[in-house]
Amino acid sequence: MRTRAKMAAVSAVTGALALTALAVPAAQAADSGTPYTLDVSFSNFKIASAIKVGTTNVVSAKVTYTLTHGTGVDITADDFFTDAFIYRGTFDDPTNEVYDDDSSTCTATSSTTANCTGSVDIHPADGALANADAGTWHGAAEAIAFNGQDPSSSSIDYSKVGYKDQGPLATTLVQRNSALTVNAGPEPVTKGKTITSTGKLSRANWEDGKYHGYTGQPVKLQFRKAGTSTYTTVKTVTSDSYGNVKATATATYDGYWRFSFAGTSTTPAVSAAGDYVDVS
Repeated sequence: MRTRAKMAAVSAVTGALALTALAVPAAQAADSGTPYTLDVSFSNFKIASAIKVGTTNVVSAKVTYTLTHGTGVDITADDFFTDAFIYRGTFDDPTNEVYDDDSSTCTATSSTTANCTGSVDIHPADGALANADAGTWHGAAEAIAFNGQDPSSSSIDYSKVGYKDQGPLATTLVQRNSALTVNAGPEPVTKGKTITSTGKLSRANWEDGKYHGYTGQPVKLQFRKAGTSTYTTVKTVTSDSYGNVKATATATYDGYWRFSFAGTSTTPAVSAAGDYVDVS
């Protein structure tokens, strides 16, 4: 398994901490040693049960975890870093990984434990995800202690650098964000006549940055009588090959019509905003 550690470097322009992925090639490792196993472990990893990702906006999911370390590990050192990440597939051979844009912040709770808070930051516009990545991901964490070694130096002695990663610590769903519309009419409509509701169920396509129809999905037509707060399902229809949905019902009361989708493991639940129809 490749080393996932994030190397720290100080930007000459901003002075801010920048984190870049480290993968030590075999030849380099042979010349400069390999990181030793840092005496840390991770537990109590918590992340949202589902993360909805669209096509453009960066999505940050908060992560908290407990870091336990040996007495010889100084987590307050300037060159000690820890962060959380999520991965798709297996820990030893992941098909994709997403990290925090920065290192986590840790607060000591004892001489050997700390509570850490960070995030997992997904950049869909940068090609971080393929559509096939939607579904279950696993949570993990890592820590690295440079122990005075300069990560930007070509002569860094990796044998003096401590590193540890651990997973799986939790699971989360990374989902292609969904959208659902409705238009009910005619408006107004005579009591006893037919109301037709049309709409479209779509979801994010991470590969072309657009929303496309979600086909073959059960979508509920729901009604809420004016003056009440609860929607009732009238019937269920299936989205067509373009994601379009259409349903009819009998006009009885003034109220709001909407479509509602229960969601799948790859796509979150969504309900359209109710469309009010006056019945005369």
